[in-house]
Amino acid sequence: MAAAEAISIKELPREKLDNEKRRKKKESVILEKVIKHSLQSRWALWFFKNVKSQPWQCNLRLVTTFNTVEDFWSLYTHIQLASKLSSGCDYSLFKDGIEPMWEDSRNKRGGRWLITLSKQQRHSDLDALWLETLLCLIGEAFDEYSEEVCGAVINIRAKGDKIAIWTRETENREAVTHIGKVYKERLGLSSKVVIGYQAHADTATKSSSLSKNKFVV
Repeated sequence: MAAAEAISIKELPREKLDNEKRRKKKESVILEKVIKHSLQSRWALWFFKNVKSQPWQCNLRLVTTFNTVEDFWSLYTHIQLASKLSSGCDYSLFKDGIEPMWEDSRNKRGGRWLITLSKQQRHSDLDALWLETLLCLIGEAFDEYSEEVCGAVINIRAKGDKIAIWTRETENREAVTHIGKVYKERLGLSSKVVIGYQAHADTATKSSSLSKNKFVV
């Protein structure tokens, strides 16, 4: 080892010590900027815009995927708020690899907890409820049953908007009811408000408004 390399940091001149401290501080700041907080799952954001001249699937497109807290907030702040979307548009946030449609193999045996809003709620409640829904998903808010969650959809419609959390297995009653109770609590809904769970199989064969609730909380 060369003599210069053998000198301990205590023997370095004050100027070199100050430079060393500044260098380490700079490296620390850079490191903090680089490190991101990973989510338990990778998520995909989808956007749907209804163009009647095209098949339904052609109107659905993948926007991007993310798996960190920072990338979620970067995405959220750069897309249009749900309340600003035109009627007939949807946002869907699903675990990466699951498409936001009944036909996907991980959705077809499941269903959804559905929140139906009045037209007046679009500008007062919609964005806050949708954001809380997203945070429930990416934060795995449903304890051991979070794996049963496939994703969430927000539908912007002239008659009234809808928000729903989709789950994997309708027959898994314990998981479904737990998810519904936690979701209702996280949204801050009154105990007097009842939300229902509909099986996709029922919704696919009937008008949504006529679909029978399999569970309620």
